[in-house]
Amino acid sequence: MSGAALGLEIVFVFFLALFLLHRYGDFKKQHRLVIVGTLLAWYLCFLIVFILPLDVSTTIYNRCKHAAANSSPPENSNITGLYAAATPVPRILLPFMQSYARSGGFSITGKIKTALIENAIYYGTYLLIFGAFLIYVAVNPHLHLEWNQLQTIGIAAANTWGLFLLVLLLGYGLVEIPRSYWNGAKRGYLLMKTYFKAAKLMTEKADAEETLEDVMEEVRKVNESIKYNHPLRKCVDTILKKCPTEYQEKMGRNMDDYEDFDEKHNTYPSEKSLVKLHKQVIYSVQRHRRTQVQWRILLEQAFYLEDVAKNETSATPQFVHTFQSPEPENKFIQYFYNPTVEWYWECLLRPWFYRILAVVLSVFSVIVVWSECTFFSTTPVLSLFAVFIQLAEKTYNYIYIEIACFLSIFFLSICVYSTVFRIRVFNYYYLASHHQTDAYSLLFSGMLFCRLTPPLCLNFLGLTHMDSSISHQNTQPTAYTSIMGSMKVLSFIADGFYIYYPMLVVILCIATYFSLGTRCLNLLGFQQFMGDNDMTSDLVDEGKELIRREKRKRQRQEEGENRRREWKERYGHSREDSTRNRNIHVDSKESSLSDLSTTRSASKYTRANNRTERDRIELLQDVEPLDFNAETFTDDPLESKSERSFLYPPFRYQPGGRYLSMSQTGIFDDV
Repeated sequence: MSGAALGLEIVFVFFLALFLLHRYGDFKKQHRLVIVGTLLAWYLCFLIVFILPLDVSTTIYNRCKHAAANSSPPENSNITGLYAAATPVPRILLPFMQSYARSGGFSITGKIKTALIENAIYYGTYLLIFGAFLIYVAVNPHLHLEWNQLQTIGIAAANTWGLFLLVLLLGYGLVEIPRSYWNGAKRGYLLMKTYFKAAKLMTEKADAEETLEDVMEEVRKVNESIKYNHPLRKCVDTILKKCPTEYQEKMGRNMDDYEDFDEKHNTYPSEKSLVKLHKQVIYSVQRHRRTQVQWRILLEQAFYLEDVAKNETSATPQFVHTFQSPEPENKFIQYFYNPTVEWYWECLLRPWFYRILAVVLSVFSVIVVWSECTFFSTTPVLSLFAVFIQLAEKTYNYIYIEIACFLSIFFLSICVYSTVFRIRVFNYYYLASHHQTDAYSLLFSGMLFCRLTPPLCLNFLGLTHMDSSISHQNTQPTAYTSIMGSMKVLSFIADGFYIYYPMLVVILCIATYFSLGTRCLNLLGFQQFMGDNDMTSDLVDEGKELIRREKRKRQRQEEGENRRREWKERYGHSREDSTRNRNIHVDSKESSLSDLSTTRSASKYTRANNRTERDRIELLQDVEPLDFNAETFTDDPLESKSERSFLYPPFRYQPGGRYLSMSQTGIFDDV
C-alpha cells in the first residue's frame, strides 16, 4: 500500500510543480536550464512535504510491528532514497544558475565569471557561519570531529537560517490567509482594493515605460556609434535582439551600415559598459512587458467586480456582463456554468463559502500557534498535533495518522509557500503570474523553497513528537530524521534555539493581525492599502477614475466594432469587389501609378451609386482628397515619394548589423 501511495504522490507532485511553473514562468521565452532548475527545486521540495505523512505512518507501523516481535525495525529504503536524492541537488545548482541568468555577459565565459564572483561574495557569509560552528566543535574536549558530525554542523547552520525565515513567513501566513478569505466575501472591500492596485500599477507602468525609453535611447546612441565593421558590433547585435520590435525598426531606418569607424576621432563604449547596458535592456523590457500584462488583467478583474456589484441588486437571477466575453473553448463548462448558475454562485453562495472557509482556517491557525508554544512539553503532552497522532497510534489507525499528518503539514506549507509567492522585494524579487516572472525570481524562489523545506519538516516532526530530540525517547527515527542527522551534537542549538525560537510566531501573528508592517511601510513612503488612511482614499479615487476611463474606452471600441460589423453585413459585397479590384492593381507588377489612381477613382464613383454611399461621400467632402498623381521628390530626382513607398518598404533588423526590407506578403512570417 505504501509503495502504491508513494508512486501516486511522485506523479501528482510532478504535475503540480509543472502547473505552477507554467503559471508563473514562460516555457517559450526563458532558457531551458532555468525552467529545468526551477522545476527540479519546486518538485523535490513539494515531494518532501507530500511524502512526509507517509514516512510518519510507516515509521509508527514499523515500531508497532517490531515491538511485538522484540526486534529492531528496518528503515524504509524507498523513502530514505528519495530524501537523500532530493536534499542536496537544488542547493548546489540554483545559486550559480541564478547569477548566470541575471548576468549581462555576451559569452558563456563572461557569464560564468560574473556568476562565480557574485557567489563568492554573497555566500562567503555561509562560510563564516560554518567556520564558527567548526571552531566550537574543535575546541570542545567532549566532542570528536568526525565526518558525520561535520555534516551535522553544515545542516545545523542551514536549518538555523531556514528556521529564522520559516517563523517570519509562518507568522504572516497564519493570519493573512484566513483574513484574505474573510475579506474576499466582502465585494466592496475587494473593489476598493482593486481601485487602489490600479492607481499603484499605473504609476509603476508609467515608470516602466519611461525607463524603457531611456534605455532604448542609450541603445540608439550605441547603435549609431558602433558600425558594422567594429569589433564590438556583435555585442550590439545581441543587445538589439533583446529590444522590442518597434524600437528595432526605428533604429534601423536612420542607420548607415557601410560607414567605417575611425578609432582616432571617435570614442566608443567599452565591452564592460555594453555588458551593463545589456543587463539594463533585459530588465527594462521584462518589467515593461510585465506591467502591460498586469494592467490588462487588473482591468478585467475590476470590470468583473463592478458587474458583480450591479448583479447583486438585480431582481432577476441572471448574471449580466458589461462587456461581451469571448466564448469559452470548453462547451461543457459553458453548459453548466450558465448565467443563472453564475449569478447564484457569485452573488449568494461564494461569500458564504469564503466566510466558512475563513473560520476553518482560523481554527487551524490557532491550533498551530498553540502547538508551536507547547510542543517541547512531553509530560503532559500539550501539542495538539502530538495528541492527535498518539491517540491514533494507540488505536492502530494508520490511515487516520496519514490523513491527519497530511492536513497538518499541508496547512503549514500553504502558509509558508503562499507567502513566498506573495512577497515582493521592490523589483528585485517578484513572482508574477500569467508567465511574467523573470528567470532570476524563479530561481530565487527555488532557493527559498530549498531553505524553507528542511526546517519546515523538522518543525512538523517536533510538533508531532516524532523527533527524538524533542520526545527524548530511544525509538526508531523517521527516514527524514535519519537523513538530516541528529542535532544533539550542538546542544545549545537543539535544546535552545530550535525549541524557544518558534514561540516568536505569536508576536508575529499579533503584528500581522494589527497590520503593523503595513503601517510601517506607509510611514516610510510605500503606499499600502489600509482602508482608513487619507492616502489610501486618494489612491482609491484615482484608481476608480482610471478604471472608469478605461471602461469608456472599451465601450467605444465595442460600439465601433459593432458598427463596422453592421456595415460589413449590409455593404459587404460592394466593399469586397472594390477591395479585390485594388488588390489586383496593387499586385500587378506592370501597373503604373496613374492606372492605380484611375482605378481607385472609378471604384469610388461605382460605390457612390447607392444613396447611402452618396450621403456618406457628401459628409466627407471637407476632407482633403488624396492626389495619387502628385509627385513629391526626394533628394534623388528620379525617385518620387509615391514610388519610394513601393521601392522601400518598412525595414527590419537582421543580425550582423543589417536592416533588410520586408515584403508586404511576408510581414508576419516570423510570428
